[in-house]
Amino acid sequence: KCRTGPLDIVFVIDSSRSVRPFEFETMRQFMMDIIGSLDVGPNATRVGVIQYSSQVQNIFSLKTFFMREDMEKAINSIVPLAQGTMTGLAIQYAMNVAFTTQEGARPLHKKIPRIAIIVTDGRPQDRVTEVATQARNAGIEIYAVGIQRADMNSLRAMASPPLEEHVFLVESFELIQQFGKQFQDKLCGVDMCVEQEHGCQHSCVTTPGSFYCECNPGYRLNLDGKTCSSIDACADGRHGCHHHCVSTHGSYLCRCSPGYYLNQDKRSCTLIDYCSFGNHSCQQECVSIPGGHYCRCRGGFTLQPDGRSCRATDLCNGVDHGCEFKCVSTKGSYRCVCPEGQQLQADGRTCSRCGAGHVDLVMVIDGSKSVRPQNFELVKQFVNRIVDLLEVSPHGTRVGLVQYSSRVRTEFPLNKYHSADEIKKAVMEVEYMEKGTMTGLALKHMVEHSFSELEGARPLSHNVPRIGLVFTDGRSQDDISEWARRAKESGITMFAVGVGKAVEEELRAIASEPVEQHFSYSADFTTMTHLVENFKLNMCPEEGKGKTEIRSPCECEALVQFQTNTVAILQSLTEKNILWGSCFSLARSLAQMTSRLEDLEKQIANKK
Repeated sequence: KCRTGPLDIVFVIDSSRSVRPFEFETMRQFMMDIIGSLDVGPNATRVGVIQYSSQVQNIFSLKTFFMREDMEKAINSIVPLAQGTMTGLAIQYAMNVAFTTQEGARPLHKKIPRIAIIVTDGRPQDRVTEVATQARNAGIEIYAVGIQRADMNSLRAMASPPLEEHVFLVESFELIQQFGKQFQDKLCGVDMCVEQEHGCQHSCVTTPGSFYCECNPGYRLNLDGKTCSSIDACADGRHGCHHHCVSTHGSYLCRCSPGYYLNQDKRSCTLIDYCSFGNHSCQQECVSIPGGHYCRCRGGFTLQPDGRSCRATDLCNGVDHGCEFKCVSTKGSYRCVCPEGQQLQADGRTCSRCGAGHVDLVMVIDGSKSVRPQNFELVKQFVNRIVDLLEVSPHGTRVGLVQYSSRVRTEFPLNKYHSADEIKKAVMEVEYMEKGTMTGLALKHMVEHSFSELEGARPLSHNVPRIGLVFTDGRSQDDISEWARRAKESGITMFAVGVGKAVEEELRAIASEPVEQHFSYSADFTTMTHLVENFKLNMCPEEGKGKTEIRSPCECEALVQFQTNTVAILQSLTEKNILWGSCFSLARSLAQMTSRLEDLEKQIANKK
């Protein structure tokens, strides 16, 4: 019996018409003699048999029988095919079917030798060289046994190297049984690992007529086929260690960096919480770091030089508080305050900008050719400065913008944007129209469309003030009187702003009563910034009021103060570069000052 370990053996038997019946009987006996010398079983040697001629027939596979008697019975029942000699087809079948794990072959990683014994008596009728090479590369060791008329070149093309150990030529079928005894010695042979110096560093494994070296677990066989090297289990990057991987013999272990400990999964690491030891002495907060800890103070406090105690910080000087008017420090925090007469908004930083409440404001700007591109950019800046005065929101102030020249274009309606930032961005993206100055057409568009509920104006029943602001730099090319009148009759408070060659008569026709409070003029585009303040005082009158100190006009100090203020106002007016509009601008300023003086006199009278 073979004592060299398990094998997977498949007999590939030629049953072509050239093999006569009594000759085929000797081939049956050859197979049974070989099987009789083997230790067969599921965990020992497994045997399969296929026969071929012009086609291939599977007699039994490697998984079919594990008892010698069953195998011999199946061999004795073989009926020869008696056709052609397609040896290449038979080798292909052995490789693709007979030696698969589905048919009972053990997996390659178990290193159980796969042996094909081809017995033929003639020349193949198909190609065998290429398919035999593929079979050998797939790990099949091929023994080629030729009988009588077999072609030696074909046998050598099929067999595994060395050829002198895998190619056999028997002169006749009568001698095959004698050859069978010799072939048994080839399969079983001597234990090469015992009989010769194998040179394996770890283990030697005997195979029929040869041997191979194996390495212990945790090592891999080197290219010399004999020596072994330790496997670096960390090198492939699949270890999963969070910090460090340390190779051991064929395995690995994970380690953590200083200041961390290894979790139960033996891979991940957790920072050691030094603060939990209770000896950090931090006044407020303790923060663990690898290898130790440090103290930290809460917002509004500063860590002291001792590294443990904290002291309150003046946050108004130490942070970007964002207060619009004034920041007041508190213990560990701060708060924003507003000037008298204004209220702090919901954001906790800004102050109320316009006490006039909610309004629907539509600005109608002149985009005619006379304005010129560079001045049109100043107009857009002027519009945005007005937007800065307002509390824009869906339920607060709504803003729309119309541009006109020879035609009228709505840049955005009242219901388009809901924040000052959105409006200001849209304003800066407005493109200059050029061409004529159809102010009357623009007023008509404003009345009929801009203040419609469809474009976002709130119903008149809601009592939300409607304000129209017309900005122009020259004489209108159409009549403005009718639609200026209709605008005011429909409940729109009209403001008129003129620059350069604007016509005072047209501005006054557009403006609501009292006219002096609803129209403004500037000599050129670069000096019109004061118009924003005028609009602010007239639209949000309480911005200019505040609390007035009541003093006797007869007191010397009061008279001096009155004189100083008056001189300052007159000097400011004379310094402004006002052309033909200086007369009515001066008159308006004096009228405002007179009104303020009258208010002061009334307060004094009431106090008395």
